[in-house]
Amino acid sequence: MPTDCFMAFAQCRNGLRRALTAAAIGAAAWFPAQVMAQAAHGIAMYGDPALPPDYEHLPYVNPDAPTGGRIVTGEVGSFDSLNPHIRRGSVPWQLRFLAYESLMGRSWGEPFTLYGLLAESLEVDPDHMWVEFTLRPEARFSDGSPVTVEDVIWSYETLGTEGHPRYLNAWTQVASIGATGERSVRITFTEPDRELALIMGLRPILKAAQWEGVDFAESGLDVVPIATGPYVVDDFEAGRFVSLRRDPDYWGADLPFRRGTNNIDEIRMEFFADGTAMFEAFTSGIITTIRETNAADWATRYDFPRARAGEVVLSEIPHQRPSGITGLVMNTRADAFADWRVREAMIQAFNFEFVNQTLNGGTEPRITSYFSNSPLGMREGPAEGRVAEFLAPFADDLLPGALEGYALPVSDGSERNRAGIAEALRLMEEAGYTVEEGVMTRPDGTPFTFEILLQNGSSENEAIVSIYVEALERIGIRPAVTSVDSAQYRERTDAFDFDMTTYSRGLSLSPGNEQRLYWGCDMADTPGSRNLMGACNPAIEAMIDRMLTSDSQDDYLAAVRALDRALISGRYVVPFWYNPIARIAHNAELRYPDTIPIYGDWIGWQPDVWWVE
Repeated sequence: MPTDCFMAFAQCRNGLRRALTAAAIGAAAWFPAQVMAQAAHGIAMYGDPALPPDYEHLPYVNPDAPTGGRIVTGEVGSFDSLNPHIRRGSVPWQLRFLAYESLMGRSWGEPFTLYGLLAESLEVDPDHMWVEFTLRPEARFSDGSPVTVEDVIWSYETLGTEGHPRYLNAWTQVASIGATGERSVRITFTEPDRELALIMGLRPILKAAQWEGVDFAESGLDVVPIATGPYVVDDFEAGRFVSLRRDPDYWGADLPFRRGTNNIDEIRMEFFADGTAMFEAFTSGIITTIRETNAADWATRYDFPRARAGEVVLSEIPHQRPSGITGLVMNTRADAFADWRVREAMIQAFNFEFVNQTLNGGTEPRITSYFSNSPLGMREGPAEGRVAEFLAPFADDLLPGALEGYALPVSDGSERNRAGIAEALRLMEEAGYTVEEGVMTRPDGTPFTFEILLQNGSSENEAIVSIYVEALERIGIRPAVTSVDSAQYRERTDAFDFDMTTYSRGLSLSPGNEQRLYWGCDMADTPGSRNLMGACNPAIEAMIDRMLTSDSQDDYLAAVRALDRALISGRYVVPFWYNPIARIAHNAELRYPDTIPIYGDWIGWQPDVWWVE
């Protein structure tokens, strides 16, 4: 990857894309340079880590940033737990990243590269059957006690068996874990896997002694976990706020990986009943930063007194990460959406151009594949070359469009959307439904309807669904719209108790094992999993396997693009739009470095590399 791209992000955008496509995407992870026979300071999916062993700091930080001050963020919803590592309860999502550390830390300036954090080094088996980490002797928990190999082993085993489903899949691929020395631990895999070494490096490490006699899986607000991160929970009030304080005795403050990060003394997370209340809190100065996802609101809503006085700054942060998928997900476990033709009818009835114009002024690009905005996305038209070759054995398992080419409908922009409505009616009729006296009717004569589940507080999602419901009424479908609080929403989606709901899944420039969590068969019926659509397709499974076992860059890239085709043609989601930039309004005293990582405004950027001037 061109290193000068860190210094001139916008100018290097096209060059970085070419570099990713030609030299990086999934390729060098399996080149000889990646094979390690001795301890190393870092590990990369794409060749060697960009930074040498004696690097001084990450390229996108300000190593001279001052410390002090506070940042106050807002979140819609509530919380009833401070343990982000289990399925039970609702937890402030930032807590997992701010208060906990892992053996390795991720650099967001590279597609998938880790550098030593709690571990000073790692060693990877040339055949990818094991990884061994060596702990830093100075690594400490927030109570001052040392991080031991026993803590590491307990954390991995407990998270892998009692933890959140995000940890469970990778743990099934672990054959054993054990100490190989006073400060070293080896994890052996059940079969060769080139990505597992990196995944294992990112598990949070907890203090085993704290959980003696405590039910880890049922803990909530009664236990504040002791961790190793730069911040500790200082104060909280259930459902209202959590305050994190920068630990003045944080053990890793002088590590190169941490230099220029974690500069702010207090991070306070405030919770609000809805987006309107949260925005009012920002305009009045109660919270000091807010992200805006609506382009029209960004252009019109931020002309309030504090902004006019220069107390508030509007920042636009570019990025090159894939769009991921955001939209209305259809639960294929439900009878209503078991038939792909019904799902395609729902997509045809969604008038994207009209919705985008109404809510965004028509400015936002549509998500046309799960990897839009990146070199990983599928190409238009029929599948060709290795992509076609990989998909061919699964022709009978794929839906129309996967091989021939699939594209989302484009309306004329008018509210009526005549072509889309006509096609939706045709598909519903083909699936066995008829319109009788203005009502879409099942073969048994009962009305066809379904429920759209929403979480309280998202005015944008409510506006989208309101327009969508009017469109569905044109084909005789009158869905029920149910809004619930965050706890109920989590409970229902964990149990897959919905027909259709809003959905967002971010994807990286280095997709790998996590794809099984998102749409793998093993997760389709695992309560609390991220596979909300219930996807289970042999082609999807096979493409994920190919991604993880390819021995050339061409094969890896083809496997990802083939996976993209299987997903988008599966018609699991009615896609919305993506933001090629992040829009952040913040108090003027909150600053960030000039150098922007390729992931842009992503986990580990705000507040990690920000400071208070």
